[in-house]
Order: sequence, then C-alpha cells, then structure tokens
Amino acid sequence: MSYYARNLPHWQPEGASIFLTWCLHGSHGAIRRRERLEASKPFAEIDRQLDEARIGPVWLKNPAVAECVEQALYFGEQKLQLYSLTAHCIMPNHVHAVVLPKVPLARLTKPIKGFTARTANEILGRTGERFWQDESYDRWIRGGQELHKIIAYVEKNPVMAGLVATIDEWPWSSASARSRHRQECSC
Repeated sequence: MSYYARNLPHWQPEGASIFLTWCLHGSHGAIRRRERLEASKPFAEIDRQLDEARIGPVWLKNPAVAECVEQALYFGEQKLQLYSLTAHCIMPNHVHAVVLPKVPLARLTKPIKGFTARTANEILGRTGERFWQDESYDRWIRGGQELHKIIAYVEKNPVMAGLVATIDEWPWSSASARSRHRQECSC
C-alpha cells in the first residue's frame, strides 16, 4: 500500500478503486469563511455545502468548461491510461470520480487538473489565475458493496443538490453517458 500526505493523508492499496473529489479554487475558502468549517467535518457535510454553491466560483456550470473536464477524464482513462473510470459527475464547483488507478495516486490528477485548468481559463477569458484547489480528497474503496454505494452517491449528487430530477438528466456524469449510449444503441 502506498501512502503520502500533504494536508490530507492519501492511501492507495494495490488493486483498490479510489473515490476522488477535487474542487474549484476558492470554493473551500468560501465555505470556511461562511460556516467556519473544521477539518473534522465529515465529507458528506462538506460535499452538501459545496452542492449548495451559494458563494464561491461555479465555473463548471459553463457547458464548455464542464465538457472540457469530462473529455479530460475520458482522455486520462483511454489515452493516458492512468486509470479505469468507473463513475464521474461534474458539479458546478467540484468533480467526483471513481477510478481504478494504474499509476500512483500522486500522479493521477496532475495531468487532468493541469490541462483542464489551462483550457477552462482560456474558455473563461482568465489568464494566470488558479482554477483548482491544490489538493484532492480521496478515499480507497473497501469492497464491492461500498463501490456500488459510492457510485450511487456520485451519480445522485446532482439530484440531491436539486439541479435535476433524475440522474440521467445531468449532462456531465457517467449516468448520463450510459443513458446516451443506450439510446444510441437502440436505434
């Protein structure tokens, strides 16, 4: 099992899927200023507050930016072969992904976040500004039952946030991609 730490601990058991979340720069700071979040808050509570997105950046609401991030996730899987992508959801201010890593976790998000930051800043007309928070949250998944639970959590995130009524309505998620694929195959 590999391990490294920055502000958060990062564990990567060999052969285990990982639940990743990363946020736009400034989104955590906005939450801390508003509610004085402490590091001990459970992930679900922090995620719920990110879903509300009442303050802080929401650049991922821009369809071109969200599409860029989704395509980068697929590129990381198919071309860079960094991981197998099991599920994903791009919310207005954060991204969830469930992956089976093929490289050390420390190298997994850097190319995806770097490329999307440059491209998104171009789309938004921003130059030289930070786009993503430096560090990502990750949790290694401890078995099949937990994997199914986390996939459901990721794909239901837009519904729970009140953005759509059903999981396949949110355009930037694995649930929507599956729905599109089924529609294409049934013709």
